[in-house]
Amino acid sequence: MIQFGPGGNCEWFKSEGNKNSAQMPAFLNKIGLTAYEVECGRGVRMNDAVAKELRDEAEKYGITLSIHAPYYISMSSLEEEKRQGSIRYLLESAALAKKIGAKRIIFHSGSCAKISREEATALAVDTLQKAVAAFDAEGYGDLILCPETMGKINQLGSLEEVMTLCGVDERILPTIDFGHLNAREQGLFYTAADYDRVLQTMEDALGCERASKFHAHFSKIEYTVGGEKRHLTFEDTVYGPDFAPLAEVLYKRKAEPIIICESAGTQSKDALEMQALYNKVAK
Repeated sequence: MIQFGPGGNCEWFKSEGNKNSAQMPAFLNKIGLTAYEVECGRGVRMNDAVAKELRDEAEKYGITLSIHAPYYISMSSLEEEKRQGSIRYLLESAALAKKIGAKRIIFHSGSCAKISREEATALAVDTLQKAVAAFDAEGYGDLILCPETMGKINQLGSLEEVMTLCGVDERILPTIDFGHLNAREQGLFYTAADYDRVLQTMEDALGCERASKFHAHFSKIEYTVGGEKRHLTFEDTVYGPDFAPLAEVLYKRKAEPIIICESAGTQSKDALEMQALYNKVAK
């Protein structure tokens, strides 16, 4: 089943007097969404009481949880200490995932810095292999690591690079951020065929069943010659991408991703719009 929800706590949620993530499942149930991504980009910080309440509330309302790991992960760093730190950040995210009942951990792989893309990818593959081994050793083998496609050209995270990372272990699933890919390519998605090519690339790399369960981020993103500049809302009419053609492709392929909206402050509202567009196609 395809699922939609917000990444982080939107302005709508806050405007109703809600104060912490444990209140999000009830809010999402009320408005009709079924997924929520806990944002730990600036560090894994959630006390045990809130974590337990979030887990209980998510189970009560049938909300699927995921975690976005810290932004400062750098699996392709030339510094061994930073690569080891990246594994530690993933393990911290995994510990929280266990507490709240989340299964998917989304992460950024790093950048290319002063080395070639091939060298950066090789370092990231090695770090990810060690992370998978660490997850198994710590009892986190049932969790799913989800490397994300990235929006800046100098970042490691093209579609092909993410597919390479997914080749490390069959439990790894990609996070396809369509806004990032659109920004990275200076405008990539205009028609259903544009989206279909991305999903076909996934299927060729991962197989039909695995590819159909991918994780996704979606938002409109302003970009420059270097790629991503800032996240926008669905009110934007300049940069895109638009979700409607993707809805057609997802329905045609019978794909069942979790789609997290990362709009700037309107995540839940825009997630509802995506869900409505998909339901319209699916009727």
